[in-house]
Amino acid sequence: MRRREQREHVFKLLFMTQFNTEKEMQDQLTVYFDNLGEVDEKDKETIEQKYRHVMEHLAEIDQILNDFSRGWKTSRMNRVDLTALRLSVYEMKYDEEVPTGVAINEAVELAKVFGGEDSGSFVNGVLGKIASGKKDSGEEPKKSHRPTHKARIIIRSSKKSPKETSEESTDQK
Repeated sequence: MRRREQREHVFKLLFMTQFNTEKEMQDQLTVYFDNLGEVDEKDKETIEQKYRHVMEHLAEIDQILNDFSRGWKTSRMNRVDLTALRLSVYEMKYDEEVPTGVAINEAVELAKVFGGEDSGSFVNGVLGKIASGKKDSGEEPKKSHRPTHKARIIIRSSKKSPKETSEESTDQK
């Protein structure tokens, strides 16, 4: 099974957690894997392990999402978008095998397939902010400037002012 397929299964399991208690999820995992059909045991282990790791870091992941998404706290987000974001933030922050760009692209694709019309662009925007490290607080980050000096600049012109010209002409008389 390819990683993309494994990721999709993890996504589905994470989505299910929003509708089931922790105790119910134990039974749901068993049912889910029983209904997968012919899947290599190694793939099942990989899917379940990644699902459990995301769940272990869920509070930290949600905090990151809340810090970077202005006006869209996790409690207000579409559940599909939230699930794609959670999985991607986990991969970006805790899974060293997944490059940031891949984590973002895969989350956008999941959001497009399972979410609404604007899900892909929403997920991409939030993850782009997280990847760049720019929190959307409405303020521009302060830039560090070099100290300025207080030297005065004097501009001299070869042209003489009208006053100087009239004084010279009276001196010559």
